Amino acid sequence: MQFELRTQVIEPKRKTFTNLVERFGDRPASRYEEGSIDIQPTENFHYRPLFTPDKWHYDPAWTVFRLTDPYSFVDPRQMYYAPYVQSRSAMNDAFVKSLDYVDSRELLGRLPAGWEAIIGDLLLPLRHYEAGAQLVCIEGSRFAYGTTIDQCCTWAAFDRIGNAQSISRIGIAFAHGSDVALTEAKAKWLTEPALQGLRRLVEEVLIEGDYATELLAIDLCDRLLYSLMYVHLDEAALVGGAGAYSLLAQHFSTWFDDNRRWIDQLVKTWLSDPEYADSNRAAYDAVIARRWAQVVEAVTDLAAALDSRVDTGATRAVELNAAAVAAHLGGLGLTVPGSDL
Repeated sequence: MQFELRTQVIEPKRKTFTNLVERFGDRPASRYEEGSIDIQPTENFHYRPLFTPDKWHYDPAWTVFRLTDPYSFVDPRQMYYAPYVQSRSAMNDAFVKSLDYVDSRELLGRLPAGWEAIIGDLLLPLRHYEAGAQLVCIEGSRFAYGTTIDQCCTWAAFDRIGNAQSISRIGIAFAHGSDVALTEAKAKWLTEPALQGLRRLVEEVLIEGDYATELLAIDLCDRLLYSLMYVHLDEAALVGGAGAYSLLAQHFSTWFDDNRRWIDQLVKTWLSDPEYADSNRAAYDAVIARRWAQVVEAVTDLAAALDSRVDTGATRAVELNAAAVAAHLGGLGLTVPGSDL
């Protein structure tokens, strides 16, 4: 008996879901669009939240930042679950390989004078900063109106706790496999004068009750903090013979560049909304007016402490970066106190 195999193409009766056809027309949709656009519940809620009876469970009023169409914002990275997990798995594998190399060569024990103090006194306590930032992102994942926004906040929340865990792993390697350095780092987060500005900022931001203003306040700090700890110090470590620090810092700077993509796009969408652009700009100005000086002071205090351990010009680097960030914000039509923009 002979068999003949033929390929038969079966045309689908529909190219995608009805909600996407209504929005984009009858065309095939990407996996990101099918898992992100117009899927948030908007009606038929049984009761209002008991802790805030003036709002629904999903309600644009959870923040002062509004969008005429919440799905006018899309993640430029097109992140849904599968590509997110693959991306972060690759990033973590690269970090683990770097840390294993540093640990196997005992490079953290061969750091030049002052660099051990930078790691033990000032880097390791920042895992608590990351944990606070995670809570801010969790608020966004819960209260953001529009799945495309809350997805980004959810991924960022996972990233933040991942960053905290990565710093913790550095601490364990730094203490030769024990948690001694992490215990000391927690005490330093609570008592080290150079860190109290960051701690105060995180604790104040956490109780604001508006996820978007909290997110933007943390982002203002991130812009200065990440540039200082993982860009400026990276370069200083290479020049100063502290290659172990440089190997580990690159993980955080790489993550920050990726995280910037969705935050910058969200801000751009807020500030260009056809109906709410002016009110969103005013709300962002209010965040800057309230937090900018506090952020600069907090990161400058940290930079001064860094320079007291190893003179890398950290304080000057913060000053220059603050001016660059102020110029960027000014270019968006925002007002930065103390700048000429």
